[in-house]
Amino acid sequence: MSQDDKPAKSHGRLAIGASAQPRDLMTDRPDLAGAWTARVITLFPEAFPGVLGHSLTGRALERGLWQIDPIDLRIFGEGRHRNVDDTPAGGGAGMVLRADIMGRALDFAARRSTASAQDWPVLYLSPRGRRFDQAMAKRLSKARGVTMVCGRFEGLDQRVIDHYGIEEVSLGDFVLTGGEIAAQAMLDATVRLLPDVLGNEASTEEESFSDGLLEHPQYTKPAEWKGHEIPPVLLSGHHGEIAKWRRQQAEAITRERRPDLWEAYAARTKADKG
Repeated sequence: MSQDDKPAKSHGRLAIGASAQPRDLMTDRPDLAGAWTARVITLFPEAFPGVLGHSLTGRALERGLWQIDPIDLRIFGEGRHRNVDDTPAGGGAGMVLRADIMGRALDFAARRSTASAQDWPVLYLSPRGRRFDQAMAKRLSKARGVTMVCGRFEGLDQRVIDHYGIEEVSLGDFVLTGGEIAAQAMLDATVRLLPDVLGNEASTEEESFSDGLLEHPQYTKPAEWKGHEIPPVLLSGHHGEIAKWRRQQAEAITRERRPDLWEAYAARTKADKG
């Protein structure tokens, strides 16, 4: 964190530990004891919490159900201008984030946690990583926290990824200018799965991807709009028939729009039936 950053107002029981950090790494923001924590190593710490400070995730943040700790990579840079990158070995366009600089940032983040790699995964937001999905969001929500490395320029020195056993994760098959937007999207998907954030566990069970299918269509008032009516079964009050209709709709939409998901779902269903 930079010296100009102000601590966010938080609620809950606090745990404060002493540390011998350089003055420009010190922060007067204490950790929330037991709260799920996201540590984000970035060149743009001011981008956080961003959209995560609004709506459900924002209210959960204020309630102390989770916390976010942006770590300014520039602080660990070299020289007068705190350089963090250099030209790629072997030549080529662009710049690469240096191993020694990122290593310092990761070591700093790790000193603030005694959790194992399983309880506190370290992710590098990279277009060549494994695609992020709902299953990964669930896995991360069961951990004690996560450290995210936001890539920039042409990427990160491979030695850092190998040395720290970092898991590369992609938001999708496209390239962003940096990992900050991807980090916020992944954190949103994860934080909403934490206990007491949504307040209605049933809502997460019926969402897209929760059982390998896309979600069924949703309707609400008015019953008729511009000549379009709500399907009669949804107004019947027959919960069994409603559940059957929703399942059929979810299967049909998944089969049409996501053949990859449908193939996996069909194979899993066949295996379950023996």
